[in-house]
Parts: sequence; C-alpha cells; structure tokens
Amino acid sequence: MRIGELAARAGTTTRTLRYYEARGLLPARRDDKGHRTYDEGHLRLLRQIRTLQDFGFGLEETRPFVECLRAGHPEGDSCPASLLVYRRKLDELDALIGQLTRVRRTVAGELERAERARDALAAESLVPGGPEPGCELGGLTR
Repeated sequence: MRIGELAARAGTTTRTLRYYEARGLLPARRDDKGHRTYDEGHLRLLRQIRTLQDFGFGLEETRPFVECLRAGHPEGDSCPASLLVYRRKLDELDALIGQLTRVRRTVAGELERAERARDALAAESLVPGGPEPGCELGGLTR
C-alpha cells in the first residue's frame, strides 16, 4: 500500500509516517518509481506505537517494541528490552503517583485549614461587635 492509504488506515498523517521513517521506526520500501510501499506489518508497527503512546510512552520508548516486532516476534512486548521499558514506565508512574498523593494531602490540609478559619470568622461575627465576614469576590456574606 502507499503512504496515504497506510496513514488513513492507521488514523494518522503522512507527515507522521515520514517522521517515524526518519527516526528509524518505520522502514519503507521503495517501488521502481521511488514511491514508498508498505504492508500489513507496517500497520501493525504503527498500531503498536500508537497504543504505547496512548499509554503515555514517549516515541523513543516505543523503539524496543517496534524492533521486537520487526525481528519477527508475535508481540512487541515479548522481548527483554520491551519488558525493561515496561518496568521503567511502572517505576515512573509509581513516582508520579507518590508525588500526586503528597500534593493531594497538602491541598486537603489547606482546605481543612481554610474551612476552620472561615468557621472561626463566622462564629466571631455572631458575637456583638465582632468582625463582619467579607469576601473579595462576593462582598459581605451575611
């Protein structure tokens, strides 16, 4: 198949395919007129790249999976290099989850503190001569 058909079937653009070719991820054969030609194996490579990118893998991280398929393996993740990339990605995700958990705790703590301060201010406003609660956005809250 020609580059336009492959792009359409893969749900991408010819520009993307040329980029992948330049990066060495999608080798193209040339016909006698110099046109790129592709087969179902190329479509399979593209689907592997796309799936991994949808999972958050960078383009270079897809290389071991593509090379595994190009070597004739039935799955792109059946080679040791691919498994190593999976392990690294899991470590990266675990670190991000830890970071997000810490940020969430901090934000939850700030919310609790702000709610306590608001409640204290509201209680003080009920005392005769106490402060009037106000809000910069909405004026007085009474």
